[in-house]
Amino acid sequence: MPITANNPNRKTWIETSAQTDFPIQNIPFGVFLTRDDIITIGTRIGDTAIDLGALHQLGYFNDIPLTDDIFLQDSLNDFISDGKKTWRLVRNKIADIFDSNNASLRDNEEHRKVVLFSLDEIEMQLPVQVGDYTDFYSSIEHATNVGTMFRDPDNALLPNWLHIPVAYHGRSSSIIPSGIPVHRPQGQKLPNGATEPIFGPSRLVDFELEMAFITTDANHIGEPIPIEEAEDYIFGLVLFNDWSARDIQKWEYVPLGPFLAKNFASSISCWIVTLDALEPYRTASPKPLKPVMPYLQYEGEKSFDINLEVSIKPEGKAETTVSKSNFKHMYWNMAQQLTHHTINGCPVNSGDMMGSGTISGPTPDSYGSMLELSWRGERPIRLEEGGDRKFIEDNDTVIMRGHCEKDGVRIGFGEVTTKLLPVFKK
Repeated sequence: MPITANNPNRKTWIETSAQTDFPIQNIPFGVFLTRDDIITIGTRIGDTAIDLGALHQLGYFNDIPLTDDIFLQDSLNDFISDGKKTWRLVRNKIADIFDSNNASLRDNEEHRKVVLFSLDEIEMQLPVQVGDYTDFYSSIEHATNVGTMFRDPDNALLPNWLHIPVAYHGRSSSIIPSGIPVHRPQGQKLPNGATEPIFGPSRLVDFELEMAFITTDANHIGEPIPIEEAEDYIFGLVLFNDWSARDIQKWEYVPLGPFLAKNFASSISCWIVTLDALEPYRTASPKPLKPVMPYLQYEGEKSFDINLEVSIKPEGKAETTVSKSNFKHMYWNMAQQLTHHTINGCPVNSGDMMGSGTISGPTPDSYGSMLELSWRGERPIRLEEGGDRKFIEDNDTVIMRGHCEKDGVRIGFGEVTTKLLPVFKK
């Protein structure tokens, strides 16, 4: 089935700016609360939110086999469960409805009043109910930087890193949408030179620039997903700020890996950009430094050229861009990650979330965390309005943005914006 929604020549009758992340070629999916306090599934073109529940009730999807309540829910999980054929049919249909040459909704004022909302009339929600969350560690630049800092630079990568997409299972309950603030976590830490730990607020709170992909129902327990089919089970991508407390992490991560240093909060952008929308921006993954096992070998281009950036905004001051990276730097791609995740028969469900791991590029200005950017605090980052940062301070806001651009069409993710508050007090 062709992806007609991606036609770069398509125009919309909805007013949009030239630099919008959400042209008619994007058509992401999200969940929002309307001005009438109704939660609905929707999409977005420019700065206009579109109520897909209302659009369906008015008959605009009658030629697609959908249940009556498919968009009248508080998460995208059931819609995602319907599979790739349904996603593509719906997305193509939305592109047709809002095409500049289609008058059916454009010239129906009563329907437009019910379906269309300005962004200040809605409140975005978490787009999926995340059942399980896995975080990978798939940027070779990031893994090398961290290994260089804390181990022998000549042996920065652990022996397994070039053979498998390393990952750990995180905590889905603390995944939050953009705009929700995060409190500075507390925990045990081992100060430099000490032999016994202390308890207190983390002094080294950090962001991690990541993306995350959302899966659909993929397999039964015991059934691996072949790499050539893996992308059929990936609905789309969001920006992902996987907050970290570096001092807590250093004390706790041996032998079982991240725990309290990582599960206090992870922030995502609210609109899921589908893999279909990203199709024109495919690019090659980095060449493997060692041959991989047959089940991880693939054909074609499995990465995407997505420009990423991170800014820090102190309270009452201008933001400073501290990093510019790209998703294409990922050594292990999403197909490899999902295939490896299920090679032992682990079942994957609709709404599961897979974090990429910190995305660092090859140059110091493209590192994806303050740990790397400030090199453990040894090289503070200067801010636009004076001062500097080694790590994130109370009342700083971290902003992540991402977009693709090719042949005059820009597809973006909006942003994930999160303020770090002081330690929670009753």
